[in-house]
Amino acid sequence: MLFRFVAPSLAKLDELDTEVLVATVHSDVRPARGVVGLCDFRMGGRISKLLRTGFVSGARGEVVMVPGKPFLSFDKILLFGAGPIAEMDLGRFDELVKSFYDRLARLRARVAVVELPGRAHGSIPPNDAGQAVLREAQRDRECDWWTLVESLDGRAVIEALVQEQRRRVRRGI
Repeated sequence: MLFRFVAPSLAKLDELDTEVLVATVHSDVRPARGVVGLCDFRMGGRISKLLRTGFVSGARGEVVMVPGKPFLSFDKILLFGAGPIAEMDLGRFDELVKSFYDRLARLRARVAVVELPGRAHGSIPPNDAGQAVLREAQRDRECDWWTLVESLDGRAVIEALVQEQRRRVRRGI
C-alpha cells in the first residue's frame, strides 16, 4: 500500500481527484474541526446542519456518507463517529482505522483521502498514528493508496516511518 500526503487546506484538497474522503467526527466537538470543518465551510454549513439536527451525532461506531460534489472534488465523504474527544486513545484509533479499511473495501474504493483519527485535535501523536496505520496496512487489504491529510510536522514523522518500513521489506526483515 502506498501513502501520499496533502496539507490540511481547501486549496490542496481541491487539487485531488479522489472518489472518497474519510474523516472522524467527535460527539462533543462542535463546530467540527480539521478536514471535516474545511469541508463544512466549503459546503455552506451542510455538515454543521447534520450535526445540529442530530442526523450525524459523532457517536462511536456511527458511519454516515455525505455527498461531496459539487462543492468538493470528492464524490463522497465518509464520516466516522469517534465518540467523545477525551476517549480518543490508541485503542480507539486502531478501531477506527480498521473500520476505515473495512468500509472502503466494501465500497470497492481502492484510493482514498484520509484524515487519521485524533490527528486534527492532536490527541494522537504522529509517530503513534504512523506506526498503527502501517501495522494495519501490512494486512491483506484491498487498497492501493491513501492520501493522508497531515501538517508538515506530522507528515515528516509519518514519511520517515514509511521509509523505514520500505527498507525493512527490502531487507526481508
